[in-house]
Amino acid sequence: MRVLSAMSGGVDSSVAALLLSQAGHEVVGVMMKLFENEDIGEDITNACCSLADRGDAERAATVIDIPFYVYNYAEAFRRHVMDNFADEYAHGRTPNPCIECNRFLKFGALLERADKLRCSHVATGHYARIERVGERYLLYRGRDATKDQSYALYFLTQAQLARIVFPLGNYTKSEVRDIASANGLENAAKPDSQDICFVPRGDFGDFLDEYTGAAAVHGDYIDTHGNVLGQHRGSRNYTIGQRRGLGISSDTRLYVTAIDAQRNTVTLGTDADLYATRFTVNRVNLIAVDSLDGDTRCDVKIRYASPAKPATVRQTDNDTLEITFDSPQRAITPGQAAVLYDGDCVIGGGTIQLTINS
Repeated sequence: MRVLSAMSGGVDSSVAALLLSQAGHEVVGVMMKLFENEDIGEDITNACCSLADRGDAERAATVIDIPFYVYNYAEAFRRHVMDNFADEYAHGRTPNPCIECNRFLKFGALLERADKLRCSHVATGHYARIERVGERYLLYRGRDATKDQSYALYFLTQAQLARIVFPLGNYTKSEVRDIASANGLENAAKPDSQDICFVPRGDFGDFLDEYTGAAAVHGDYIDTHGNVLGQHRGSRNYTIGQRRGLGISSDTRLYVTAIDAQRNTVTLGTDADLYATRFTVNRVNLIAVDSLDGDTRCDVKIRYASPAKPATVRQTDNDTLEITFDSPQRAITPGQAAVLYDGDCVIGGGTIQLTINS
C-alpha cells in the first residue's frame, strides 16, 4: 500500500510509520499544523504541535527514510475544534475536542489529503484495532487496555474504516517504546501529551476569555431547590461533577450538578445528586450494525477515563439513543461521548444530550 502516515512528533505516530515501512509499504509522513500562536494567546514553543514536535517528527522520518511534509490546517482546526469548544461551553456543555479533531481533521481532512498524495490508506498511532468481518469493518479496543483509544473513534464510518490503518493496535505502550529505542528513534522516551493541545496551561476559563474576546458573565450559584447560594464566575467556567475552584464555603462538600447557560446559573449539590441512570444521546454513529432493534444489552462508556458499565440501549430514531444503566452512574455530562461496546467491539456511540432522571 501507499500510506499517508500522520506524524505528530510523538513516539506512537513515529513507530506506526516505522512498522508500516518495515512491512514493505510505501509510507508518506505528514504532520498537521493545527493552530497559530495568536489563536490561543500563547507561546507554544514547548506545547503539542510546536516547532519542537515538528523537529521530532522530521528526525523520525529521516531515520525511517520516508518523505515528510507539513500541511497547515489551522483554519479548519479553528472552525471545527476551537470554535466548537467555545460554543459548547457557552451552552453549558463539556466538549471533547480530541474527538472533534479526530472527526474533522485526522480522519476527515487527512483522508482528503491522502487522495491528493495518491495514498490508498491513512495510518495513525491510535491504540485501536480494525478487522473486516464479512462485508463490514469493525472497530475494537486496543490490546493495551491502559492506552485504548477506541472511545474517541466511535464516529468512524464504514468508508473511513476501509481506508484506515492502526499499526499499534496489537502492541502495548512499553513495547512501542522498546521498538522506538531499538530502531534509533530519538523520541522513544518522549512523555505523552496530557493537556488539551490548544490550552497548554490547562485553564480553559482563561482560554475562553482570550479566545472569545469577552470575559464570562458572573451569575448565581443555586441549590437543587433554586435557592441562591452565592455568585459564580460565569457558567462556561464549570463542568458537571466539579468540586474544586467553586469559591464558596459550605458545611458539606458541594459539586456542580447542573448548568443552565440560558439563565446563567450553576446548580450545586451533594455527591449523591450527581448520580443518574437514564439519559439521551444524539449525533449517533453506529459501526457494528446499521441500526439497533428494540432493547440492546451492552456496556456503555461515558468518559475516556471511566470503565464501560452494563446498560440497556434503545434507538428512538436515526439520530437518537435512550440509554438506561443497570445502576446509577456519576456525573453523566452533556457534551461528552457515550460509546457502546459488545466486549471489545465498538457498536457505536454519540454525544450525551440530556439526563432524563436521577
